[in-house]
Parts: sequence; C-alpha cells; structure tokens
Amino acid sequence: MESFWRERCPAHIRNMEVDMADGPVAKRQKLANGTPKSQQRAPGTSRLFAPYRTVGLVSPTAVPFTSVPLGKTTFQITTSVGRSLQTYDLRRGLNLVFITRPQTPGPIIASIAWKDKVFGAWSEGGDSGARGVWVFKRGKREAEVETPRGWRQDVKAFCCFGGWILGVCDTTLLVWKSTTYELYTTLQGISPVLFTRCVASLPTFLNKVVVGRQDGSAEIWNVSSGKLIYTVLPPSTAYGAVTAIQPTPALSLVAIAYEKGPLLIHDVRADQTVMQLNTSAGAPITSITFRTDGVGAGEDGQKAGVMATASIASGDVTLWDLNEGGRKAGVLRSAHADPTPAAPGGVSKIEFLPGQHTLVSSGLDNSLKTWIFDHTPFSPIPRILHHRGGHGAPVTKLEFLPSASDGSDDTGKWLMSASQDRSVWGWSLRRDNQSTELSQGAVLSKAKKQGLLSGSSRDSLQELKCPPITAMACSLNRDGGMGAVPGKHPVWQNAKGKKVDAEVSAMTGWESVVTAHERDHKARTWFWGRKRAGRWAFPTSDESPVTSVAMSPCGTFAVVGSEKGGIDMFNLQSGLHRQRFPARLTPQQAKQLKLDMHKHGLAEERSEDGKKVFYRGQGKHASAVVGLAVDNLNKTVISAGADGKVKFWDFSTGLLRHQLDWSASTGTTAMRIQRSSDLAAFAGSDGCVRVVDIGTYKLIRELWPARTPLLQLHSIAIADFTFSPDGHWLAASMGSLILLWDLPTGHLVDAFKLVASCTSLAFSPTGEYLAIATKDSVGVDVWSNKALFMHVPTRHIGAAELAAIIDADSTQAPTTSGEGGQELITASNGDGEEAEHDLMAGLDEEPNVDQLSSDLLSLSLVPKSRWQNLLHLDLIRARNKPVEPPKKPEKAPFFLPSLQDRQSAPGAPRPEEATTAAELEEERSRVLKQSREGGRSAFSTLLREAGETQVYMPLIENLKSLSPAAADIELRSLSVEGEEMLTLVQALTWLMRERRDFEVGQAWMAVLLRLHGELVVNDDALREAVGEWRDALEEESKRVARLGAYCSGVVGYLRAARV
Repeated sequence: MESFWRERCPAHIRNMEVDMADGPVAKRQKLANGTPKSQQRAPGTSRLFAPYRTVGLVSPTAVPFTSVPLGKTTFQITTSVGRSLQTYDLRRGLNLVFITRPQTPGPIIASIAWKDKVFGAWSEGGDSGARGVWVFKRGKREAEVETPRGWRQDVKAFCCFGGWILGVCDTTLLVWKSTTYELYTTLQGISPVLFTRCVASLPTFLNKVVVGRQDGSAEIWNVSSGKLIYTVLPPSTAYGAVTAIQPTPALSLVAIAYEKGPLLIHDVRADQTVMQLNTSAGAPITSITFRTDGVGAGEDGQKAGVMATASIASGDVTLWDLNEGGRKAGVLRSAHADPTPAAPGGVSKIEFLPGQHTLVSSGLDNSLKTWIFDHTPFSPIPRILHHRGGHGAPVTKLEFLPSASDGSDDTGKWLMSASQDRSVWGWSLRRDNQSTELSQGAVLSKAKKQGLLSGSSRDSLQELKCPPITAMACSLNRDGGMGAVPGKHPVWQNAKGKKVDAEVSAMTGWESVVTAHERDHKARTWFWGRKRAGRWAFPTSDESPVTSVAMSPCGTFAVVGSEKGGIDMFNLQSGLHRQRFPARLTPQQAKQLKLDMHKHGLAEERSEDGKKVFYRGQGKHASAVVGLAVDNLNKTVISAGADGKVKFWDFSTGLLRHQLDWSASTGTTAMRIQRSSDLAAFAGSDGCVRVVDIGTYKLIRELWPARTPLLQLHSIAIADFTFSPDGHWLAASMGSLILLWDLPTGHLVDAFKLVASCTSLAFSPTGEYLAIATKDSVGVDVWSNKALFMHVPTRHIGAAELAAIIDADSTQAPTTSGEGGQELITASNGDGEEAEHDLMAGLDEEPNVDQLSSDLLSLSLVPKSRWQNLLHLDLIRARNKPVEPPKKPEKAPFFLPSLQDRQSAPGAPRPEEATTAAELEEERSRVLKQSREGGRSAFSTLLREAGETQVYMPLIENLKSLSPAAADIELRSLSVEGEEMLTLVQALTWLMRERRDFEVGQAWMAVLLRLHGELVVNDDALREAVGEWRDALEEESKRVARLGAYCSGVVGYLRAARV
C-alpha cells in the first residue's frame, strides 16, 4: 500500500509529509488564474467600496437616438450614455426596459436600431486605439460585425435598409449584409473631401443611398454594385458642409440642409431644387423629420406636409408647412436647454414616429422628450407628453435625504443633487422612473410673458431660475408630503408683512429643504413632498451672499450664514426672522454684560480690521461663515468661519458660549456634523480634517492623509467630506482621490482614485451607499459598502502606500448598467486570502489569541448554552419528562405491511446473523480492555494523572469538550477516597489564578458544591481546598474592581468640560 501511495501521489504532497515532521506547514496562498488573490486588487482601487451603478444619465452625448416600432402598439427608443445603450418603451411612459451589457471598450459614437437588433459603433480614439461595431439584442451582446483588418477609421453613422447595413467613416463607406454581418464591400470615391455623418436611403431606389460631404455635395451610391451613381452639387460653394439629409414622404424628393445655407427640397431624379427655405443664421439645421400621418398642415390641420427641423446650436424646434411654397408654421420654444458657457445644450435629433402624431426629441441637456399634437382648437405647436431627463451640467452638490421622525424614508433611497445648470433633482435608487426634478415654478410661462424666448434674450431665461446651489440642508420631520400647505402660493417671497395661516401649515407641514446659491444674498426653501419650490426666500441681515445653511433637527428653523459673518435664524412655518447670532443686546442685557465683565473677566475680541471690539457673548464672525449646524437637542448652534474660528452659540438667546481659534495655523473651508455622536468635523485649508466633541468643545482627532506631508497633495484642497451614518468613518475627497478614515483609531483605512476630480460626496442614512459626483459627468456615481456584506480589513495605510495609490494609473468608476458592481461584491466573498494578507501584514508569526495577556481575566470559547445547561440540568430534565406513557400505535390497514412483517419476511437476514466474525472479535477486545482498566473513563484517567503530575490543562480541556449531560455524570461520579474531588478543586483553583475560562470554572464549581456539598463540609482537606479557591476568587474580584474604577475615572476626567 505504501509503495502504491509513493507511485501515485504527486511529489509536492510527498514533500509535505516530510515537512510536517519539523512543525506546522504554512498555509499556501490561494491562486486565481495563477496569480495570488491578494495581488488581484490594483493599488488605485478601493477595498471598502465596490462600484454599483451610475444614475442620472439619459442622453448626455451627441450620439442621436434611434427608434424602432415594436409591433403595432408601441415604439422603443434607444439612446447612448457613453459606453452603454439605454432602451425606453414609449407605451410605458418612456420606462427604461434595457441597458446593454457588457460595456463597450470605448465610447459609443453611432447607433441604429434595426428590427429587434441595435447596432453600436465604438472607438477608443487615436490611430492605435481599438474600434468596432457590436450587435445587441434585448440588452445583451449578440455578435460583432466584421471590420477590415487593421481598420483605423471610426464609424460616424449608420443606415439600414433592405438587406444592407451601411457605415459612414471619414473617407470610406462600409457595407455589411444584415443577415450574416459579414463585410460585403468598402466604398471610397475619388474626392478627398471627408464624409459627414449625414446619410439616408432613397425609398423605391433599389440599393441606393445618399451621403453628404464636407464641401456641400451629396453623393448617390449603389451599395450592391459599389458604384457612384450621381453627385448632387450645392447651388453655391459658400453653403458649407451638408449637416442633414432626410428623404420626404414624396418619392424622389430629399431635404438637404447646409452649414451656412438654406434648406433645400431637392428632386434627385431630375436634379432640380423644388423648394428653398431660409433658416436662422448661426443655427444650422442638424436634424430633419417629416410627419407621415397625413395631417397637421393647413389652417385647420387637415392637410399633409409637416416638416420639423432642429439645430444642435439651439433648443428650439421649428415646424414648417410645405404646402403652397412652404412657410414657417410655428416654433416650439425651449424644447431643450440652449447651450451656455456652464452647460451644453441644443437639440441633437428630432423624429416623427411613423404614422403617429408624436414627435420625439433628444438634446445635449441630457433629456429625452416626446411631444403630441392634440390641441383643440388646432395648434401647430405640440404639448409635452413624456419626459425623461437629468442634469445638463456636472453635479456640484449631493445630499441624501435623512430619515424622517416616523421612519418613512429610513431606507435611504432618495438622493438630492444640484448642478451648474440651475436645477435640483431627486433621484430614486430603487426605481428610475420615480426620479424627478424639483419644480421652480412656471419658468417658461414667465419667460413667454416677458418675451425672453426670442433668440436675442436667451441668457435672461436662465435668470428666472435660481442661481447654482452651493449648499443645502434637509430635515423631513415637518415635511407634509404632497399635502403640505395646500393651494397655490408664490415661490420664494419675503415673509415680512405677509399674513400666514399657521393653523393650516401646522396640520399639513411645511418646507423641508433649504439651499444657498452662488453670489445670492437669499436662501431659498423647497417642498420635498410636493417636489417644488417653497414659499420663502430668507435674506441675510447684512445683504451679503449666503455661504452656508443649516436646519434644526425638528425641521422648524433654518439658519443662514453670510459672506460677511452674519448668522440669522428663520422660522420655516411662518417665514419670519427669529434670531441673530450674536443677538442684539437689550439695555438690560448690556447692563448685565458689564457686570459679567467685571465678575468673570471676559476677554476682548477684535474684528479683522481691528476697529471694532467684541466681548465674549457677542463675537460676530469677521469672515465668511463656511459651515453651520444645530445640535440634536436644539441647544447649540455651531458655526465655522473661513478664518479658522469655530463658535458655539446658545440656540435660544443667541449668545456666544465658547470659541475655538485655529486662525494662527489654518483656515476653515467646510463643516459637517454627526448628530448621533455629537461630533463636528472641520476641513482646514492645510489639508487636515479636525474632529471636535460638541459636548466638551475639545479637539479629539486630527485626520491627515499621511503623517509625513506628501508633495502630490500639497496644493490640493479638500473639496468635500462627510460622516458615515454611524459615525465610524469619515470620507473626504481631494482632487480625484477619495480618502476614508476610521474615527476610533484615527487611521487612514482606505484610499482610491476616480477617473476625474470629485466635487461632492454623500453617505446614505443606512450606510449602504456612497454617492460621488465628478467634474466630467452629469450623472451620480453610486458605490456599495462592502463592509455590510463581508469582512473587509481596515489596516492603516501608510505614507508610502498612499503615494503609490496617488501615482497609480488604475482608477474605478461605476457604470450605468451596474456592470461589475453587484457581481464584484458577490465574487469578493471568497477573497479571504486578501483579508488575511492585510491583517497579517508586518507580522512574523500568528499571535496567541487564547490568552492575549496574563493580566487579563478572559472567558472561554465554550458555547454559552453548554455551561448554562449544566447549571440547570435537573430543571431541564424535569421539564422534558414525558407526561404520560407512549401510546400504542393504531392498527394499520390490512394492505400495508407492518414492521414485524418486514422483519419476519423470509429471506431477510437477522441482525445476529449479519454480525461478522471481525465485529465479534472487536467487541470482545473492547470488553476485555474495559475490564482491565476497571471501567475508568477518559476524564477519570486524566484526573488521576493531574493529581500525580500537577498538570491540569489536559483535564480542563477534556472537561470543556464534554456535553452538559456527560459533564454532569462525571461530576456525580467523583469519589473522596481516591482524592479525585480534591484534584478537581485544585485544578479549578489553578484555573482561577491563571485568569482563564472564568465562566466555565464558576459553573463547574457551582455544580460540584451542589452535588457534593455535604462531603466538602465533612472533609478537612476538601474544605481547605475550597477555601483556597474562594480566596483566589476574592483576590481576582478586587483586582478587576480596581481596574474598572480606574478606567471609569479616566473616562470621566476626559469627558469633563473643564479639562
């Protein structure tokens, strides 16, 4: 057998047998694809957070949407969101039905829907970057279209017709067969002028397409024969490039738009211009569509001939009546946002759905809209039908909605965001179709009345919206939902001199969100439940811009800080001013202040210019208020000034209680509060986050990225930071770097890099999500907290490791499809080797976890139920005793065989017959062995050995391994004559002096005294041994009491306000 094992067993297994003789073999590291798993995580990636998904992306790119009918009932509309395609169902109200997976290696630059397939062309950019065309079906990648070997041109547009798929590149046309996706041919003309992305098929012209070029010419190609049929030249060379081509419902007529010229309706069969329409200067037409349901034109709308045009340089959609020479029927003003320096805009594509009176439009403002023509009486201008959108500019501020007092929003699914496009959105992390923009009133109606929708006054249209938000605060405890303050009310008014029905608002609730705005001296309120602007605009007392806002936990008061240092408090129910910090002193208060100055020796404070003198109890900020917060009990208002001074104010009186002055070392840029822990954090201009205990006014933590300053972070300021909901972590962003500190230890436990600089971040109230906004995206990246699903090591990150993370090229970012998010968490459950590697880093050997220190009184690892059941075993047996004897089972039906019948069945072997000779021999040997040993158990053997050698550890381990019933039998079987009971008492005394297994030792002694108490009293040696155990117990009890009193005194001293 041994020789067989030597031959078949691998060499490394045989060597392991030899190594085990010298000591335990180190555990081999688990490998993944030949690489240690602890090396799988790249230096720039996070170990505490996993990318989950990106929310807020609908149509943020310039890639036009594409639509396809789904039977006779609905249409599916597909948009590009970077490296994925999103498909919406029109009948369901633009409900998201598919997101393509996997993501393309590069951004998608062109797409088209064809039957039940969607084609997407992607490119990594550059001459050496990869590029290709993927085919998706129902959101899943199905195939990849063949491209020429070594192809270096991007596919800018598609055209599908008949059995052909045409891709337009810069100088070449690629033709594929739609059935097999194989490359049929490549078409390239003799002209060196580049193609534009304008291409269209010609109905009833077999295998013909028309393609535009940069010089204004339109070429007609036969894709089957690969020949150039004809070239339509522009009327003038000054018209510029072709920007749009679309065939009309009338055969052989094509609409052609130019960059600097008019729109022409051209007859390609006769090469004649049928109609010429002049367009607005500076806004070239980039999208053309024709209505095909046969109505919509004429005075009564009963004629055919409606055309719609749009431009990427404007947010308007122009509607044309092509009857009687053509005329402009109307303009749909501000269908999408206009381009501004702060945010992109314009209409990327419009399309009339075939046979429908519905118009679909998408814009660079990250929105997709459908419009319907159903006005009565007739109007050529449609109304909005469906709308899906998001921010049109990068997000600048994030805030998760806190939990309400009734716990209605305790799941943390709602996320508020603000952007440079002057909008506020509420995102649902549970259902995308619940996400909505908070209304700012009838902005378009106001603009229309004021004549701001004309082309020359578009900048004034943005002024009707609130300025970009710089800070926000929220409390849902007085939010009334949809029924808050019923009726119509003007938005953002000053409450001074206005009559407010307090009874109605007290029953229904009031505003729950307060925001500060860029270079604006008013803080605005919002109804979260009604998703609209609130009634009040709170002005600062010094008329300087608002720099920070806060709300009381009760949801009744809003605190506003100004750029000049003023702090005002307003009542959200009535909108009235209630307090100023510092408060204005009445004559009586001024007199009391003079008495306090002499009695307590109050110190003086001078303003920044040194002219005005404040005393303690006044002390207005001399610089901008960058942070405000109200404590959990509405007793203290905390304010942070940009000069590094932190002030604590009395909420009711407005007087200054305490002040922290860091102005000599650093300034303050922001402030956050963690109410459940009474902690406030302040971001300094020196790159440090300081944490203060609100109750004691003491600085308890200084959180630096590294103990030794890093040159890479020298000029980078902290952009934003936030507490985790349990107050255990604090996350901050510095450029594209996200840092996470563990507050109890003060260690930096995680650091990872983003693709772009972070502008804002927020923790969900449940701690499940971390939301991050970046400068290069109009969406919000959501990360999952892996610590909720698995054990994640929190080893301290040193300066060298942090420098390696900063210099690393690897970055992380969630995706719209959620690819790599939930799967990453699931897969990481097996990464035990990485956790073990992080925990054991820097340690040469495994520490003894059985007894960490001889000074500690430790408990055992025995399950609690085992030693507790031993104490109450008699009670358990009495409770489980059967109440009545077992009943005889009822007689079974005659056709069911009984157990006796089975046992007595012929041919069935009897138990005594089935016993083999080997089993009989083994049983005989066991009986003989027991007779030689006198029936002694393993516990009795170890007890006798312990009495001879005074080594009690094997005895204790054996007793710990016994079940409650077995331990009870062994304790009952102890005898006095053989000194077994004395040896056990000595073992328990040794266990007490070793300060080990305290609770099981107490349980064993209690059972021993209960069972053999009379024998212990009558035997002198046993009584003396039990007395020694009692003395050891009292000595240990006094020692632990002294240590507990010492720790209590130290904690009380540190918590004292005078320290």
